[in-house]
Amino acid sequence: MSVKQRTIAKEAALSGVGLHTGHKVHIVFKPAAVNEGVRFVRTDLPEKPSVRLGDIASITGGDAGRYSALKVGTGLIYTVEHVVAVLAGLGIDNILVEMDHDEAPGLDGSALEYLNALKNAGIVEQDAQRTYFEIKEPIAVSHNGASVMIVPAENFKVSYALEYPHPMLRQTVSAVMTPEIFEKEIASCRTFCLKEEADALLAKGLGQGASTDNTLVFGPDGVVNNKLRFPDEAARHKVLDCLGDLYLLGLPFKGHVFAFKSGHALNRELLKKIAEQKAKYEAKREAPRLEAKPGQPIDVRGIMSLIPHRYPFLLVDRIIEMESGKRAVAIKNVTMNEAFFQGHFPDKPVMPGVLMLEAMAQVVAVTLLSTDAMRGKIGFYMSADKVKFRRVVEPGDQVVIEVEITRARTRIAQAKGVCKVNGEVACEAEMGFAFGE
Repeated sequence: MSVKQRTIAKEAALSGVGLHTGHKVHIVFKPAAVNEGVRFVRTDLPEKPSVRLGDIASITGGDAGRYSALKVGTGLIYTVEHVVAVLAGLGIDNILVEMDHDEAPGLDGSALEYLNALKNAGIVEQDAQRTYFEIKEPIAVSHNGASVMIVPAENFKVSYALEYPHPMLRQTVSAVMTPEIFEKEIASCRTFCLKEEADALLAKGLGQGASTDNTLVFGPDGVVNNKLRFPDEAARHKVLDCLGDLYLLGLPFKGHVFAFKSGHALNRELLKKIAEQKAKYEAKREAPRLEAKPGQPIDVRGIMSLIPHRYPFLLVDRIIEMESGKRAVAIKNVTMNEAFFQGHFPDKPVMPGVLMLEAMAQVVAVTLLSTDAMRGKIGFYMSADKVKFRRVVEPGDQVVIEVEITRARTRIAQAKGVCKVNGEVACEAEMGFAFGE
């Protein structure tokens, strides 16, 4: 199901003080055009420098690990995670965020006031499709007993296990990040710390804008001068932070996050590895677009750009005809220098029948992986049926390989193939394949 990009209908503004710096700051949200993304601007600095989410090099954080920040020109914007979490939770793709100081307002310690301000401004769909990055392979990072990983999934989900040295702070929570769940179960959950952590932060010059009104402080007897909104509010706030940290990627993605005792620093490490995976798969999608016609063959370099096989297991020398996704004709020149002739057989060199099947499979892979739908994937041989070997193939023979795709879906395909020498059938089969990342 396609999803449209979103922005806000009109400006929204809030004022407050930063949780760590205590600086007074005014923050303004403005609509942005399609594909503009999320851009933060420091209006108080010369030339009003800006940074766009997705600029991984701009992402940083504090030594105490209590916030995430963005480099903007010569300055910084501290504690952006609650703002960014709301944009992620509401599915806002394009927006301009202007600030007249260096830290986002802490407000009540949650993302609730940001959420209400943006909803009151109105959220509108735009005339462009939303782009997602789907996690292709599991990614994990860990440090000092804390860990966070993400695995492929059909949506974005966070499962968090909190374990602090306090009887009230051993909690688990799991939530799929739909706008409805975010609004009802995550957005209002406030930042927290232990009483001794609050004292240590103040000693380091942090927490200047924090109080028991906007921070849940857990002392020996429970929460100090405040009441919980949820029994597991602390773990839910960790989900909020994780959502904000990971949306610094600049676009939504699909994957299931499993986190144990992780915080901003570890979230950012995971984010960097997600960005690396994204770049890797985007490079694969940009592989050469090959469409062979009679008289316009694909040489071995083009073949190797589409399939991972290399010496001594690349068994196709040239594609001489191809209709991408439908059919192909290829050749394999068999010489005495083939590695397999050393043992099959020294006194009577014969090309193994299974390698003729493999050669046909490689031609099928080239035919399918040259299409937009399959580009960047890898094929796995799943079955071979109605296999017949009709003549031997020896050094000096040129094997002509003809394949036809009989069924192709996103992850599976079926094909027929035949190997011929001098017009005579040497091998034929029906084959099944699975395709993955």
